[in-house]
Amino acid sequence: MLIHQIPPRPAYLRVKVGRHLQRVGAVAIKNSVYALPRNDETQEDFQWVLREVVKGGGDASIVEAQFVDGLSDDQVLALFQSAREADYRTLAEEARRVAGSLPRRGSPPENRRNEVANQIARLRQRLSELEAIDFFGAPGREIAEGVVSAMEGRMKPIEPREPPKPALRREEYRGRTWVTRSGIKVDRMASAWLIRKHIDPQARFKFVPAKGYRPQQGELRFDMFDAEFTHDGELCTFEVLLERFGIDDPALRAIAEIVHDVDVKDAKYGREEAPGVGQVVAGIAAAHPDDEARLERGAALFDDLYALHRGASRR
Repeated sequence: MLIHQIPPRPAYLRVKVGRHLQRVGAVAIKNSVYALPRNDETQEDFQWVLREVVKGGGDASIVEAQFVDGLSDDQVLALFQSAREADYRTLAEEARRVAGSLPRRGSPPENRRNEVANQIARLRQRLSELEAIDFFGAPGREIAEGVVSAMEGRMKPIEPREPPKPALRREEYRGRTWVTRSGIKVDRMASAWLIRKHIDPQARFKFVPAKGYRPQQGELRFDMFDAEFTHDGELCTFEVLLERFGIDDPALRAIAEIVHDVDVKDAKYGREEAPGVGQVVAGIAAAHPDDEARLERGAALFDDLYALHRGASRR
């Protein structure tokens, strides 16, 4: 932790130090007390900040600390995840604003290519900076990556569309362990439900930290960075699973649109059910910190949604 005391003058010093702390990914524990995970690189980051403070006439100390009472480790971790999730959300919103200024399909007009290319390069650079300080795998990384990657794809010359890949054979994915990030929300709840109901009825689920997990032999990851099944361009994980396994069911397509609108927050499909489903999922997450409990409650929600839309598709 960095504990500092900054003099009131010069006024710019507090702003400069604050920006530096934000840049290295530190979170505020209390006024003038900031934390980073302990390693050689973060210690060096704090040492540079300390030098700035002292050079400006202030005072600072770097300490290794463990809370005996008060904040728990989980609460401190939540501060890091909340900060990075907000950063990813801001980046994704900015990327969508840029995308919204372009034609709905195809590459940008020739007179805007350089401008848009520079905007995308800046977004990609910012995303790389956030990933470097995302110490605990905050939610939102996959969405931001998907939006930026989709924009990069639109800058490439239009090539003949490859023939669709053969659908994966569901019988080859039976009885597997499916791994995803802990703290499941709408896309992971819905994807787990889809896996168990329509892909692998004997599926077992494992919930792991978002960063640093190495899958064991035979495990399949979903809705995680570098997973076998995760966001692809503008598609959320639920949509990717439908596409990869060649599942053509009108009721599931309707649910996919709802999940997309709740998860990606781009109102692509404008589903009127999305806000309500989003509130129910938020309620499940608030009431049930355990992922198995969230999975069970989420499964009941998507069972009912499937029954509703399956009945509608038969009318």
